[in-house]
Amino acid sequence: MSDDFNPPQRILMGPGPSNVNPKVLEGMGKPVIGHLDPEFVRLMNEVQQLLRTVFQTSNQLTLPLSGTGSAGMEAAVANFVEEGDPFLVGVHGVFGQRLAEEARRCRGQVTTVEAPFGEPLNPDDLRAAAEKCRPKVVAVVHAETSTGVLQPLEPIKEICEDFDALLLADTVTSLGGHPVAVDSWGVDICYSGTQKCLSCPPGLAPFTASERALERLHSRTSKCQSWYLDLSMVCQYWGEKRTYHHTAPISMIYGLREALRIVVEEGLQNRWNRHQKNHLGFVAGIEAMGLKMHVSREFRLWSLNTVAIPETVNDLEVRQQLLSDFDIEIGGGLGELQGRVWRVGLMGETSRSRNILYFLHALEKCLRRQGFQCPNGAGVAAASEILGRLSVTEGEPLD
Repeated sequence: MSDDFNPPQRILMGPGPSNVNPKVLEGMGKPVIGHLDPEFVRLMNEVQQLLRTVFQTSNQLTLPLSGTGSAGMEAAVANFVEEGDPFLVGVHGVFGQRLAEEARRCRGQVTTVEAPFGEPLNPDDLRAAAEKCRPKVVAVVHAETSTGVLQPLEPIKEICEDFDALLLADTVTSLGGHPVAVDSWGVDICYSGTQKCLSCPPGLAPFTASERALERLHSRTSKCQSWYLDLSMVCQYWGEKRTYHHTAPISMIYGLREALRIVVEEGLQNRWNRHQKNHLGFVAGIEAMGLKMHVSREFRLWSLNTVAIPETVNDLEVRQQLLSDFDIEIGGGLGELQGRVWRVGLMGETSRSRNILYFLHALEKCLRRQGFQCPNGAGVAAASEILGRLSVTEGEPLD
């Protein structure tokens, strides 16, 4: 057995993780101290404030849960759904399905409203369902990683207000790459992951909850079914008391601090603009090659792009060639989209013009090996034109 492990340098253009800034890796390599050390407590305060900035919230309960984005999902459901509680969830992808399953395991009365994988939810359908089930929680996936759909949240906020329901949002693939305005959108429970647009390794789940959500939490008639993710205890550690609950992943929190500092230094609007610009360049290149996007223009994620696979092209062979010949990782489809789409992530550090142009060049080579004829160099040329023309203006949104 070799003493050393030397992983290859990959361009991570799948659905996550994304490439990590060297400053984050450097931060993770700093000396480990105790999770109750005064210096670590100071760091915890800084991380919480940085998270409030990125979530655009003043919520006191804002912290990184120890676990991946899936832990954030489980905490969001397990803490706010008790047995018999009516729970309304919009399902337009695999992660909406997972939310529904989480609620069933908490013995909630689950009602689902569905949309095709590749389309957003219809607010009218959600409202009609809410009229019948009178939900305590309405849950939606803001950025559906399995389909590439960006779900507008503001219309759903109105439904929640009308039925006095908590709005729960999955922002795993949008936080740090798309606007996520927790306070102004009226989101009560929101979770994310570190490994997507924040470009930190996987292992933490940024989480925030409103005062209204906290009131519901404190009025529970039964204990949360998860001890590890019970917010009533976790918050004692992340609150003023700093009461021991579990040993925090210290080095991961070092890394998250650096990742969040990079986001804030770039500026939220500038960062969103960069993701939008690179998405538009990518789409121009894909379409110039004779390929099609799976999601209609107005509902496309900038951070996760789903490309329809031509019928004559072998999904797995293309992904394997991209990895072996070009060191590029992309993702295949999930659920009913398996074999039908490629999922190409342009998240955080990976969302760079050079990566897009290299990927389009590599994809053309792979497609030609499959017998799919696309105009020579058309993808790179089209993307270059868009990327060269669009300017990320300081503090201003793109047109």
